[in-house]
Amino acid sequence: MEKLIITVAGDSRTSYPHNNLCPVQEDIPGVTQQYVDAVKAGAAIAHIHGRRTLEETFQADGKMVSKIHHADWKKLHEQIMSKVDPIMQYGVASARIEEKIELMKLGPDMMAVAFNAHDEYFQPVPTLPPKRMMAIHPVEELIAYAKAAEEHKVKLECECFQTGAFWHLDFVRKAGYLQKKTYVTLFIGWPGGTWMPPTERALQFFVDNLPPDTIWNVSVMNPEKQWSILSLAVALGGHVRVGYEDNPYIRPGEFAKSNAMLVEKMVGIAQSLNREVATPDEARKILGLERSQ
Repeated sequence: MEKLIITVAGDSRTSYPHNNLCPVQEDIPGVTQQYVDAVKAGAAIAHIHGRRTLEETFQADGKMVSKIHHADWKKLHEQIMSKVDPIMQYGVASARIEEKIELMKLGPDMMAVAFNAHDEYFQPVPTLPPKRMMAIHPVEELIAYAKAAEEHKVKLECECFQTGAFWHLDFVRKAGYLQKKTYVTLFIGWPGGTWMPPTERALQFFVDNLPPDTIWNVSVMNPEKQWSILSLAVALGGHVRVGYEDNPYIRPGEFAKSNAMLVEKMVGIAQSLNREVATPDEARKILGLERSQ
């Protein structure tokens, strides 16, 4: 079994706004340190968000997503890479395609794109207002993303909240893109209209229906079930994602003091299952990535 790639998504309060241990996005040195410590703890991929502004109402194009502040993404990228050398994966999977293509010019190794409708509704604390995101991604847009990624030498992270995303992936492949070592992230337990139940059976259903020649990764947004489902992913040969965005709890009801603590727990789980953890360079070989510029 190939070595385990651990992704850390550590700079978002959107899903858990009451987690005051997560630095605010404007605190670039603070966010940088979270990623530096997480990479040193064993993460090979840094899934960053950079500074963005979440729209509060539906816009004329029918979307309610994040606006990107490109200069601050560049600063965060450079500060992380000045201290450690992870695979840089840019998140905010449903930002508008024009803004995402501008981000590709900053030289990330990978970029997240939602391969199904993006419908999220975060309100873990009823006393705080909900945060919502909504966007539809037709196959024509996904093909445009794949073409742009090929031109900019960026590997797509195909975010899959439901198996309909696999149908979209097959459509894009038939158009001539994403032919080899396609990388997908399976999202389980994320609240909203594309929710998949946080169960081991849901993960097995995803895995049983994966398109051929895909490398798969799992994100679980459920404090009670995250570690058991990620353990199953490790045993099945998949890869895993942890961090403050997905689940800031080291155990139910207790925030991890840092993203590094969550990575360390994941490393311990992998070791208990006799699976070695990949370094960033080893992960690059697994994913077929060229060195970032």
